[in-house]
Amino acid sequence: MSTSGSQSDAAAPSAIGPIALFGSGETAPGAHRIHERVMRRLAAPVEVAILETPAGFELNSPAVAGKVGAYLERHLRNYSPQVSIVPARKRGTDFDPDDPGLATALFESDYLFMGPGSPSYTVRQLRDSYAWHALRARHRLGAAICFSSATTVASGRYALPVYEIYKVGQDLHWIDGLAFFSDFGLRLSVVPHWNNNDGGQELDTSRCYMGLPRFAELLELLPADVTVLGIDENTGVVIEPSAGECELVGQGGATVLSTTGEQVFGKGTRFPVTALGDWRMPASAQEGIPDAIWQRACALQSASDEAAKEPTPQSILELAEQRQAARAERDWAVADALRDEIAAQGWQVHDTPEGPRLERVA
Repeated sequence: MSTSGSQSDAAAPSAIGPIALFGSGETAPGAHRIHERVMRRLAAPVEVAILETPAGFELNSPAVAGKVGAYLERHLRNYSPQVSIVPARKRGTDFDPDDPGLATALFESDYLFMGPGSPSYTVRQLRDSYAWHALRARHRLGAAICFSSATTVASGRYALPVYEIYKVGQDLHWIDGLAFFSDFGLRLSVVPHWNNNDGGQELDTSRCYMGLPRFAELLELLPADVTVLGIDENTGVVIEPSAGECELVGQGGATVLSTTGEQVFGKGTRFPVTALGDWRMPASAQEGIPDAIWQRACALQSASDEAAKEPTPQSILELAEQRQAARAERDWAVADALRDEIAAQGWQVHDTPEGPRLERVA
């Protein structure tokens, strides 16, 4: 872990990390800008945990999660992402989201990602699970959260069962979602693919493939006090909880439907998070998280903080400076040799946008 904090600091909800919501395209050519918008506040190397759960019913769910990991490693090299895949695929199996052992990577990571799959499956497997609470606990301690595709839908107070309606032909309905934003006082449902046009001239596939007429009916089925956040494709809404602000990153905009009417926010704009409802910070960082999970999260955070306090020996600092000079001269052979010497003495050097960072290897 490279975020800062401790168990005493954990009483302060201001440490809560950012939240990124993708409208689509978490591995599209320009998606790195959205990931980077969140990663740039984290210290490299960024420890990344990717939950397989949303695609856990698919035979290739490791490949689905792995594709995201490979994208981050390739396009966010400046942040040296260290990717772990969390195979919490299905309850009642060897890959149970309630298995505390599978959640270890979540507690040790700073960037927590969930993406493609089925919204309804995601809700069934994660609701009140160990993995879900672990993710929330790390977020309260400063880790960044990134939801895309199915998970963006599942995170809301009510989730749209996209496949059941669009592919299976079930009657229009909503299901209870994971209600992630209830922790912040919001009754919010999120609809990605807001401006989708895959259907061309023949079929309206906007509003997450529902089309305008059907989506109008779906809105009538929601309680009146629920706010809907629609996010255009290849667009991210990044929420900074401590600042109380949302920022649009990417190609499109966002639409908010609430009791006060419709608000449309254009590309690149910022708007107050109160546009999504009666936003509040949790009364305490632990609010709503089981004691055992919270204590484990805080203990691992404290251990990480203690390890980070170890001073870097002067000899290692000198080697790092020599390596930096060799890199400036483009003498890669010498730079690599110095890196190997640093590693032989139990340290690892990470090249970051702010310069080299040294980390003790356990």
